[in-house]
Amino acid sequence: MRIRFFNAKILSMKEGCDIFEGELWTSNDKIIYCDKTDKIEDYYRDNPESMLVFDREIDCHGNLLMPGFKNAHTHSAMTLLRSRADDMPLSDWLNKQIFPVEAKLSAEDIYYLTQLAILEYLDGGVTSIFDMYLTPMSIADACRDAGMRCVQVGAVNNFSQSVELVEECYNTLNHRDKFNSYILGFHAEYTCSKELLESVAGLANKYKAPVFTHISETAGEVAGCRERYGMSPVEFLDSLGMFNYGGGGYHLVHTDEKDWDILKKRGMYVVTNPGSNTKLASGIAPINEYLKRDIPVAIGTDGPASNNCLNMFREMFLVTGLAKLRENDAASVDATEVLKMATVNGARAMGLNDCDVLEEGKQADLILIDLGQPNMQPINNIQKNLVYSGSNSNVKLTMIAGEIRYEDGKYNIGISPEELFAKANEIKARIDKEL
Repeated sequence: MRIRFFNAKILSMKEGCDIFEGELWTSNDKIIYCDKTDKIEDYYRDNPESMLVFDREIDCHGNLLMPGFKNAHTHSAMTLLRSRADDMPLSDWLNKQIFPVEAKLSAEDIYYLTQLAILEYLDGGVTSIFDMYLTPMSIADACRDAGMRCVQVGAVNNFSQSVELVEECYNTLNHRDKFNSYILGFHAEYTCSKELLESVAGLANKYKAPVFTHISETAGEVAGCRERYGMSPVEFLDSLGMFNYGGGGYHLVHTDEKDWDILKKRGMYVVTNPGSNTKLASGIAPINEYLKRDIPVAIGTDGPASNNCLNMFREMFLVTGLAKLRENDAASVDATEVLKMATVNGARAMGLNDCDVLEEGKQADLILIDLGQPNMQPINNIQKNLVYSGSNSNVKLTMIAGEIRYEDGKYNIGISPEELFAKANEIKARIDKEL
């Protein structure tokens, strides 16, 4: 499939590259041209074998092509729990609502509930997710069948999964199909015994691989780790050799200078989740401190039980807005840096280095933003306006691996929204009866 996008504004997200007027061409799953319109003749001269016939030509009408958003922390199948357990303290939320329902979920349930989340990702311009949940194989199937790029991370803890399963998924899902990959991980320090954590660290060192996990989400979590081990979660996990080959942490709200030094030394990523942290009153992450130390930050929504939506536009606004409040400085955490977090940094945190920017030879993972809406006019600074004013309604088209999966309100994932809505409500009704 060869597609030509023309009459477009293009934000490649390449370092030092401004928005330009041009064209972008895709062939199968790759970008084969992304440059100014007046460079096309040069391209044909240098690539005389190039095909001149496209299967489809899309007039962008001056709208914006850019890399898709990378939702760098998700629990997609928690769509079932959306607005089911709101306005509760975190401990009650988890123990009285979340865990009892999750215990009833089957792999098939999680397949359909993940695809329900995929609808929301697509109409919000998300082209890759970094997912952690209970049944990795059915999640991988759901994403493959829907054409969503998914990186999963291990979720082993004292109560579910196992180190053996994490290793099996690592060796299977990294080679299975073009949509799925897998990174070593575990749920959190406070849900894992020391012996279990040592086993995960052993895998990291065996495969010379990065590890991701929830870290320092709440003040109580940090206090508990200090009581158990005399160290913060970041310090303790690093002492086990967990991050010898990098990785990162979800949340990282309650950290200090020792933690920051470790994050920097190990080349780790911070994945911030401001919507979830706000709703659960977990706190505001010190994003400005991470940026001052050149610690890369990516953005995730967390799951739809704790957020409750999967909207990267809202997360971007909260990243910069909350940082300004925390620092009491309206200049803190520039919006252009936040846009990089939501695209380039997310891709690199997930190991998707061929999905980070729009460039010849990269994966054709992109979105088309409608600039002809009131919230985008007049055009002063498109990048900053995306962060401060953008919304899902501005997403006209979402392409993943060269296939258009969403366009002008219509989805192309092999199943209709109505079927997924019916499946989700069937699952809800069954579980309600079982509880």
